Amino acid sequence: QVQLIESGGGLVQTGGSLRLSCAASGRTFSRGAVGWFRQVSGKEREFVAGISWSVGVTYYADSVKGRFTISRDNANTVLLQMNSLKPEDTAVYYCASAPSFEVARTRAAYNYWGQGTQVTVSS
Repeated sequence: QVQLIESGGGLVQTGGSLRLSCAASGRTFSRGAVGWFRQVSGKEREFVAGISWSVGVTYYADSVKGRFTISRDNANTVLLQMNSLKPEDTAVYYCASAPSFEVARTRAAYNYWGQGTQVTVSS
């Protein structure tokens, strides 16, 4: 049974930083891709960033490019460093893993999801 566990969310002021962590239990991220998504209540879950595990190539949504960085920490942990946070970054953040090494921006490509961690940016 694969489980993804996010941590690192919290409350921060505009311009602040947070680092989210996604740890996998029951497997390592040896192949495939890992993505971060976020969702605001009443809205669609949207792609934020992704990394192709074996290749190390990264992709970002335009709204976070230059402010967020996704990286591999070890064999079963992915990080999302979030800098220069804005109120519009407030959401529940989810990590997900996909079997394909190609990073997809659609939810359907990901077969395992974490429970989510709340990020709140105050103005």
